[in-house]
Amino acid sequence: MSHKRPLSRRTFLRGTGALMALPLLERMVSTAHAAEAPLAPRRLAVFYVPNGIHMQKWLPAGTGAAWELTPTLQPLATVKSDVLVISGLTNDAGRPDGDGHHAAGTAALLSCMKAVKTEGTDFRAGISMDQVIARHLAQQKATRFASLELGNDAGRGIGNCDSGYACPYANNISWAGPRTPMAKEVRPKAVFDRLFGGMDPGSTQAQVEKRRAYGLSIIDFVREDATSLQKQLGVTDQRKLEEYFTSVRDLEKQLEVLGQQVPVCGAQVSPVDNEDPRAKTKAMMDLIVLAFQCDLTRVATFMLANARSNKVYGFLGLSGGHHAYSHHQFVPANFDALSRIDRWEVEQYAYLVRRLKESRDASGASLLDSSMVYFTSELEDGNGHIHRNLPVLIAGRCGGAVGTNRHLRATGLPIANLYISMMRAMGVPGITTFGSDGTGELPGFGG
Repeated sequence: MSHKRPLSRRTFLRGTGALMALPLLERMVSTAHAAEAPLAPRRLAVFYVPNGIHMQKWLPAGTGAAWELTPTLQPLATVKSDVLVISGLTNDAGRPDGDGHHAAGTAALLSCMKAVKTEGTDFRAGISMDQVIARHLAQQKATRFASLELGNDAGRGIGNCDSGYACPYANNISWAGPRTPMAKEVRPKAVFDRLFGGMDPGSTQAQVEKRRAYGLSIIDFVREDATSLQKQLGVTDQRKLEEYFTSVRDLEKQLEVLGQQVPVCGAQVSPVDNEDPRAKTKAMMDLIVLAFQCDLTRVATFMLANARSNKVYGFLGLSGGHHAYSHHQFVPANFDALSRIDRWEVEQYAYLVRRLKESRDASGASLLDSSMVYFTSELEDGNGHIHRNLPVLIAGRCGGAVGTNRHLRATGLPIANLYISMMRAMGVPGITTFGSDGTGELPGFGG
């Protein structure tokens, strides 16, 4: 293919009233400059869960490469070699003034800056590490979206959400600045349309409504353009394009089951109260994978639920709420309930990790190899509201910057030091301090 001109990485497939992004293809890299081709882009995904973890069934006994999967971490069995477990990290900035540990801890989760206690609109936190990375990557203008903020629950927009702490603290982990939370999208169909099914600016309203009315796949509209493109591609790229179409169509079917509606004329559609969190979480994970595969963004955050969530997980055989169980009072039945919830949360994280491992970038390498997939919560223990020994997992090697298949003890060190290491792994230059207590890179992060 050396005689063929490379495709632009911003190439779209077009159809009647629709645009569709493409995955990263070999034709998008100039073979004439293959020897000079940059390394695979590095990516960050953050997976947040509320209310802490029952650490007795989480924390591995062994350290280094001798670590073994605990009952809660068992869902990671097939990707164990790709995972780094870190214990002992502390986020002192998450401690509130008085009560309000969940909202204060969540506001400080990725910023390591203490949130100002207020119920009003004068809330103030700090820039989060994901947004430091997104801001750096945006300078390269390599992706359509600097970052992607997703979640399952919208929550209240204003008022008191946790003992005097404003709702933005409880509803957001991503902050572009002290006064600017990055509001998350909680409708998978809206995320899908934003990323993959954007309407062609030149299309008529009738064309847009026809697509919506008939519920056709975005692929149906761009198939003619896709067929023309495939004739210009090599065997590997043809196969990759068909695999991509299959993934997109599978995701569309999931969203149809969820019953999500496309916003019409800018009207906001409230999420359905009784949505199954299993189906919704899976759809969100697939969206992150496709967004990374298409190189539409390299930074994504996901909140499984908002801080202090008291969601009832009936499909796990539970009748009480998550937050209520987290105040376990050392009752064995509550420990059992928490362990079921924790394991289910890790199963959702493991699904994302496996999907990234199975997905390929333009070079044919696993997306997971160039990614960091970060799992954490605002607390260690919900009963004692403890902000030390936070649950931390990182999957993926981020291009060799992360040493995996280990349990790293970092007792008493600030989690901000981990973030300095993560930001540097993502290519952010000159980071030596972060938040209120970050003093340098985390020893042992790279292996």
